Amino acid sequence: MSPALVPNPMTDLSTQLIHHGYTPPAGFAAPQPGVFKASTVIFPNVAAMRSTEWKDKSGYTYGLHGTPTSFMLEERLCTLEGGLQCLLVPSGLAAIANVALALLKTGDEVLIPDNAYGPNKTLAEGELKGWGITHRFYDPMDPSDLSAKISSRTRLVWLEAAGSVTLEFPDLLELTRVCRRHGVISALDNTWGAGLAFQPFDLEPGAGTGLGVDVSVHALTKYPSGGGDVLMGSVITRDVGLHMRLKLCHMRLGLGVAANDVEAVLRALPSLELRYQAHDRCARALAQWCTQRPEFAQVLHPALPASPGHAHWQALCGAASGGAAGLLSVIVHERYRPSQVDAFCDALRYFKLGYSWGGPMSLVVPYELASMRLAWPSHLARGTLVRFSVGLEAVADLQADLQQALTRLA
Repeated sequence: MSPALVPNPMTDLSTQLIHHGYTPPAGFAAPQPGVFKASTVIFPNVAAMRSTEWKDKSGYTYGLHGTPTSFMLEERLCTLEGGLQCLLVPSGLAAIANVALALLKTGDEVLIPDNAYGPNKTLAEGELKGWGITHRFYDPMDPSDLSAKISSRTRLVWLEAAGSVTLEFPDLLELTRVCRRHGVISALDNTWGAGLAFQPFDLEPGAGTGLGVDVSVHALTKYPSGGGDVLMGSVITRDVGLHMRLKLCHMRLGLGVAANDVEAVLRALPSLELRYQAHDRCARALAQWCTQRPEFAQVLHPALPASPGHAHWQALCGAASGGAAGLLSVIVHERYRPSQVDAFCDALRYFKLGYSWGGPMSLVVPYELASMRLAWPSHLARGTLVRFSVGLEAVADLQADLQQALTRLA
């Protein structure tokens, strides 16, 4: 009999089950990594408990500070985005909040693009304002506007490419240069790019300049998960000191993610590039079709020559395979009432009404753009904006769905 299977002298069955001595043999390998679930981590002795370090991933101390499963996802995400350190948080918005809370204090200022992800703006207008942290919005399509608004109190500048909902593509490289010249930390919401459209920490590939953003946040809820069933975010950096500021805040806030959710993202990562390219191809085809429809005053998609910021997208992403994600927006002509646009959205069969994106099912959301911007952007036509998240259905089916629903606008 194996020594591990010698009958335990303990007589109580529950005690034997809790303290059972069997350890599986080492050397097991499979396509998917094992899943370690833990709040408590067991130490062999008091000396190990006192000396084990969690900050540099050299050991394990508590579930919130990492397990082999979470460490593996963090390292793979660093490979995806070109970073060196990664933190996992419960959502994309939690990633944004982690950055804000770690880097800002009372009296500081944060600058946010006017077309940014809405909850980033409302976080600044709510909690940050209540804590004495001010904010201003800048025009992401005008780097000089950003430069003019950076003050001695500015500690953080948010960047987004492409812009949320309206999908303008900024001159990301020049915006990053502006932040560097002023000595201000730049943080990019890289959910749209997903680490595939461009490398956030190296915006001049091959130039050797190392010019890129300081922090990249990513809603893993979207493309990395790919199933529409996981909430998670990441915060990635290259600078060790900056990472430690973020990590200590992460620890103090008690941010953690579930092992099964980590498992789901790990399982989906190998197909990420293939899925992203499929979303991209379908969205480009539908965007081109939409340009021929008289009901739409404007079609917004970075790969379209007439879309705002197309030249910037082409310079940064155009040579890459699959560099435009799966989102497209249209501005329905102002001759149609918002109620008619709502009826169009309700009539869609394959595009389901729902927030988020990046999953297999196509989604649609109408937006009241006037309530989301300081003023109506001059580069956008007047009308009602509708955003589509293109899933993995057949292009012909989605096109037919749009066509039948457009009859409701008549």
